[in-house]
Amino acid sequence: MTCVQLSRDLQQQLVLLRLHLEQPAMQFPEIWLRDNCQCPKCYMQQTRSRLPHGWNCLDTGVRLQQLSWCAEQQALLIDWSDGHQSSYALGWLRARDFSPANRARYLRDIYRPERRHWSGLEFAQIQREFQYEELLRNDETLLQWLHQLAVHGLALIRQAPLEAHVLRQLCNRVGFMRRTTYGDEWSVRAQPGASNYAYMAAPLPLHTDMPYFEYKPSITLLHTLQQSESPGGWNLISDAFHVADLLRQREPSAFQLLSGTPVDWADIGSDKELYFHNIWRAPVINLDAKGRYVRINHSIPQRDSHFSVPPEQVRPWYEAMAMFIRLANEEACAFKTTPGDILTFDNVRIVHGRTGYDDTDHNVRHIVGAFLDWDIAYSRWRVLRNALGHNK
Repeated sequence: MTCVQLSRDLQQQLVLLRLHLEQPAMQFPEIWLRDNCQCPKCYMQQTRSRLPHGWNCLDTGVRLQQLSWCAEQQALLIDWSDGHQSSYALGWLRARDFSPANRARYLRDIYRPERRHWSGLEFAQIQREFQYEELLRNDETLLQWLHQLAVHGLALIRQAPLEAHVLRQLCNRVGFMRRTTYGDEWSVRAQPGASNYAYMAAPLPLHTDMPYFEYKPSITLLHTLQQSESPGGWNLISDAFHVADLLRQREPSAFQLLSGTPVDWADIGSDKELYFHNIWRAPVINLDAKGRYVRINHSIPQRDSHFSVPPEQVRPWYEAMAMFIRLANEEACAFKTTPGDILTFDNVRIVHGRTGYDDTDHNVRHIVGAFLDWDIAYSRWRVLRNALGHNK
């Protein structure tokens, strides 16, 4: 039986719950406890969500009147000034403790694992390989692959069948594919009169896919069916978050320009008789309210000639952009996939490219591509962690 000590911080309006003398007390704001009452009038178990009707007349002045601990139920009991009574199970409280350590644990183990940025010199240390069939049949391996993508942004899958729709099988193991104007899956082959720069054999500079979408596809999968026998066709990969770190440290003013100047990204054309005119305006380096990276937008062919900024900002922006591209190229790694490889990477973060190559009558480089979304991948990651006992 757990020995519990209850107290209150009246100034901060906190309930303090201590399980052991040598451990710090768990902290719970009183108004948060009232909002998260678990009784049937306030919370619906089958939907795992609070009932909304209470918010139509929410009284933020409600106060805690009586606090007690039920040893038999291992639950915190509260009587409120509005006459309501609440009960909170110990396990539920432990998972939601407001202490700094527990909030950090939740963000790391349940929300999203912490990303680790890497330099070109660290590529060999962070890179991991997975076997395709193992991903299809083993949930622990699937979890490890998703974790690798989340933390380092890159993973290589080996020995996939040389069939056109292999990526659909893999995406279905996670959830479902992200459909775009180019379909669910697309073939990357050099084509005469290509409507997209990727469908050419010329060198493809480092870029992120589809920056012209507000909700852009966030995980790219590239399945090699046939590789070029020419000296070209090498994959180029660089961690653009690490590149942004370098720019932030070395050239703060350039970082400020690339994170604060909106750029027009566009894709106008057609594919298989579908006509499209996609535009999205956003900086190259996108940050959240705390200055953390949200996404990188970068594609030279798809950066529009429209640039809706004052003229005096244009040259400084170009100079900052040139620094970013130079650093990305300096930090890039090169490798060549073989038939049956699936290169998977975080399209929010990783810039990728390809060296030029030459096709012949008997050897035509053929890559099949598809997308997943991080919302679906993170959901699967959490489900697998719970099912496999990683959150205990």
